Parts: sequence; structure tokens; C-alpha cells
Amino acid sequence: MACGAFLFLACAMVTVPGLEILRSRADFLRAARGRRAAMPGFVLQAWNRGDQGPVRIGFTCSKKVGNAVARNRAKRRLREVARIVLANEGQPGYDYVMVGRAQNTASRDFAALQDDLRAALSQVTR
Repeated sequence: MACGAFLFLACAMVTVPGLEILRSRADFLRAARGRRAAMPGFVLQAWNRGDQGPVRIGFTCSKKVGNAVARNRAKRRLREVARIVLANEGQPGYDYVMVGRAQNTASRDFAALQDDLRAALSQVTR
């Protein structure tokens, strides 16, 4: 019984209110072929799907960011920035991927991360 409860908790999906989460490798690769904007805190990749569907977002951090604890902290910060900024300012029909950067994503000031995302959005949606 306890094992079943553990499996349920381990499989819980992470959600960001107001946004759909990218899960498939093909979606991440498609976004990587699109426009990108490198900011001090992260790299934003964007792909225009050509429809007016909801904004979709994916998050990734390589081992360059650090160990598992550092990568997860960086992704938590990116998810929160996306929830605050992208839910309101993202363009419908776009897929976005936020790629964490070594040293900066986990330690950069949170307000600066928000400003980075706003600047990156203006670059990739021109």
C-alpha cells in the first residue's frame, strides 16, 4: 500500500497555471529550430505553431547548471517566472522553451529574471 502511494506521488505532473507544459521531445526540438534570445539568466527558444492555441512552455537545465538539486531549483525559478510573466504576455500559438544557464539561473535576482523574460519575449516575437 505504501509503495502505491509513493508511485502516485512520484508520477505527479508539474503544472503552471494559465500555460500548457511541453512534454514531448519533438516539441522541444521544434522550439530549438525557432527563434531564440540569450539572456543572462536563461535562453528563451520560441516556435510559432501557426495556430491560435494556448501558450505552451517547456523547461530544461543541463548538467552544466549543477547537480540535481541545483537543476531542480533553477527549473522551479523558471516555472515561477513563466507563471508570472508568460501567462500574461506570451503570444497565443507559440511554444516557448526556457533553458537554464550555468551559475546564473539559480542565483540571479528574481526581478532580473522577470525583466530578462520580458526582453526575450520582445526579441523572439518581432
